[in-house]
Amino acid sequence: MIIITHQYDTRSGVRYLTNGLKVYYVPFFVIYRESTMPTVFSFFPIFRQIILREKIQIVHGHASLSSMCHEAILHARTMGLRTCFTDHSLFGFADAASILTNKLLKFTLSDVDHVICVSHTWYLTLSKCTALLPANNNASKENTVLRASLDPASVSVIPNAVVAENFKPDPSKASEDYITIVVISRLFYNKGTDLLVAAIPRICEIHPTVRFLIAGSGPKAIDLQQMIEKHMLQDRVEMVGPVRHDEVRDVMVRGHIYLHPSLTEAFGTVLVEAASCGLYVVCTEVGGIPEVLPGRMTVFARPEEDDVVDATCRAIAELRRGNVKTEKFHKRVQQMYSWTNVAMRTERVYDGICRGEQASLMDRLKRYYGCGIWAGKLFVICAVVDYLLWWVLEFWYPRSGIDLARDWPKKEVVVKEVKDGSGIRVGRKRSE
Repeated sequence: MIIITHQYDTRSGVRYLTNGLKVYYVPFFVIYRESTMPTVFSFFPIFRQIILREKIQIVHGHASLSSMCHEAILHARTMGLRTCFTDHSLFGFADAASILTNKLLKFTLSDVDHVICVSHTWYLTLSKCTALLPANNNASKENTVLRASLDPASVSVIPNAVVAENFKPDPSKASEDYITIVVISRLFYNKGTDLLVAAIPRICEIHPTVRFLIAGSGPKAIDLQQMIEKHMLQDRVEMVGPVRHDEVRDVMVRGHIYLHPSLTEAFGTVLVEAASCGLYVVCTEVGGIPEVLPGRMTVFARPEEDDVVDATCRAIAELRRGNVKTEKFHKRVQQMYSWTNVAMRTERVYDGICRGEQASLMDRLKRYYGCGIWAGKLFVICAVVDYLLWWVLEFWYPRSGIDLARDWPKKEVVVKEVKDGSGIRVGRKRSE
């Protein structure tokens, strides 16, 4: 397994992680929110070089707005590789940006072997009126099926997970004199920062012993700072700025409640991390959020100012009355979410697509042609040009001249059966 991504600041080239995982940082220009400039074909030469060098069989792309992901899937299908796509986002159907994104997604997913989403369908059914509803009400799988016109049978749901051991609670870090509400989020409109700006002064007025701890960065940070100065809340609202992922736990354990006012969310891994740290979660009831945690760990609110304030006040009252046993949250999260389970389910998807039949070039062109009256013809042209470019690369730089990468040395693992005194097997022991 290898990772291909764009360069980050001065980090480019090939890097190795401590467990031997290889990461290729391709020197491409980033234009907006860690997305590269769409080029369609210029990524193909270096992508082909990496794929052949590493002997890759499956290409797994992530994120609807990643141009590198869409280009990689197109090139992989041209080279005859198996492909998989994971969607982590929710989009609407009415605004111009969503329409263009959905059309691009339909182009990519019309010729992909399998799709993975991070949450199930809830509330709505696949009816004609569904497309008229906002994306807030659609969970990840349903939203992706509608946007890309997919067969629901070709879409699997595999949620995100956390390493619970890295998010252990520490009650000694939280103050006993007041209740601290933690917010860790990118400060953008879709993350509900405007709701946060409106709700914080009202919550502070109702509860004089409540403090806020806000971590994150984004264009809406200036709005939060102006709100703090306007209502003179400098001693009650602390903004710590952006934090690294390995520092998230240190921020969370300082609080009692985690507030998540997002307007749209496919899953919300940060909610699982907060619950694992022993925080009572207040979140908006949008997207796939209701599937993340059970009701005894959360207080849900509509994405409205009044409802967010009411839900937060209810959570504060429950904590003061001692009705919520947050000390049990960590163990419950540990039982619910595991990356080992996610890996097993993902491998099952890989096994399934490897057993499927490989589509011919004509089948691929037929799928692209069915994507729309005008868009279909454009997609066919892109696929044909990409196919011709592949043959040019095969002639100009034959694969026989590409050095193959050596595998990372693996430790030999010996599995032995453990038996009791009577000779009955009681378990298995792994040793390296």
